Amino acid sequence: MRPDLAIIQDWVKPGSLVFDLGCGEGTLLRYLMDNKNVRGYGLEINADKITAAVANGVNVVEQDLNFGLRNYKDSSVDTIIMTQALQAVERPDELLDEMLRVGDEAIVTFPNFGHWRTRWYLTARGRMPMSETLPHAWYNTPNIHLCTMTDFEELCASKNIRVLHKTVVDSEHHENWAIRLWPTLLGEIAIYHLTRRTL
Repeated sequence: MRPDLAIIQDWVKPGSLVFDLGCGEGTLLRYLMDNKNVRGYGLEINADKITAAVANGVNVVEQDLNFGLRNYKDSSVDTIIMTQALQAVERPDELLDEMLRVGDEAIVTFPNFGHWRTRWYLTARGRMPMSETLPHAWYNTPNIHLCTMTDFEELCASKNIRVLHKTVVDSEHHENWAIRLWPTLLGEIAIYHLTRRTL
């Protein structure tokens, strides 16, 4: 399992009900089902990925995340996970609201646009950056709402969303001491564990 997914699985309670938005081939959900005894559903729009997830033994609902989660009841899920997809939806702020309406907790990952290479690329070349984390050109990228960790935390604060845990990893999905020291500058992928619940 990728190291960032290993971090995420630590934040998921055993035996809980989990939705994985944009679940892809169902790798994370399959791991959680096998190792943490979770019950879960993946939501995915890509037909090939749905087929692969079903073959992987994961229950999948075909759904476009741009239409939110309006067909699910309030607090009907323990944890909703969305890895590397928040920046690709039309209204990430509204989807975040929906995730924390339907789920008691949410786990979100996204590329940190404040990473030093991104800043350097813009300064030195005057062009939108391309990297392992952001591999597309500006005109064909699925990422339509790029943000920094500071942007994301300000959004959470404006919506009274509490950050339970956060960490940042490099392009290989690993943590290190330097990233822990300067997360906004050196972290390429941000990982947040969120809730609106009061403890």
